[in-house]
Amino acid sequence: MATATAMGEGARGKVGPNRFFSGLKKTRQAITERISAILGRGGALDDETLERLEEALILADVGALAAPKIIEELKKSQSEADPQRALANIIAQRFKPPEEAKALTSGPRVILIVGVNGSGKTTTIAKLAQRTIASGGKVMMAAADTFRAAACEQLEIWALRVGAQLIRQKSGSDPAAVAFDAVKAAMARDFDLVLIDTAGRLQTKTNLMEELKKIKRVIGKAMPDAPHEILLVMDATTGQNGLSQIELFNDAVGLSGIVMTKLDGTAKGGVLVAAAEKYGIPIKYVGLGEKADDLIDFDAQAFAEALVGVNE
Repeated sequence: MATATAMGEGARGKVGPNRFFSGLKKTRQAITERISAILGRGGALDDETLERLEEALILADVGALAAPKIIEELKKSQSEADPQRALANIIAQRFKPPEEAKALTSGPRVILIVGVNGSGKTTTIAKLAQRTIASGGKVMMAAADTFRAAACEQLEIWALRVGAQLIRQKSGSDPAAVAFDAVKAAMARDFDLVLIDTAGRLQTKTNLMEELKKIKRVIGKAMPDAPHEILLVMDATTGQNGLSQIELFNDAVGLSGIVMTKLDGTAKGGVLVAAAEKYGIPIKYVGLGEKADDLIDFDAQAFAEALVGVNE
């Protein structure tokens, strides 16, 4: 039976603001210093200051939808004593918190991982697996990207490295059958977590979305109420250009959360705000580096404070 600890909850811990300050270094160099310069002068939040601030937010990829709303709320707040903190609080409130994972009475927790090729799905699966294994849980990986032989091989390497079991079939096999077999095997062997990798070839997006819908249906036949989570893995370096992926995958399978990878490698960290504003899907994890513990729980307040330079 999957417990909170077995899913890695116990190993996650709290993420302090300092982690986001270091992880958002490129965004802060490009944008945060600018925001600090605008708001650090003190004085009234006049129209010129607010206009410059809105421009800075848009340049950070906060987006033309969210930025004007944030500025309007800041204007109404009349928080001239500490405008940076007021701005951070307004940004943090735009994020919908993830739902608490429901305790399962029996069987493993099943998480379906979706996203385009190159977004970091495989390494995200490995990092999630490592959390659970570090907490004493047993993890099954499913190589349901049967379109690319290299994808199965990559997942096999990670499974061996972190100590997970892997279910795979030959290249070109039915991805839904791989997912079905993995869930059934995990149930039979008393595993705690099943992580299912999927294809991400958007050049054939209609076929891909139908394939994902089938995988979701078949998982439900293997285990009622599964998958328990469907996570979209996104590459933060794509900025606003990647937002359409959220709509595409959410329409197809219904997302429970977003994993934003490579946040440490972009000056476009504000894209998380744009995603939250437009789609309202919780940001569950963010990637701030290559190591296993660099995949951290998303903390809206810590992120917002780092973004605008509170306590810097």
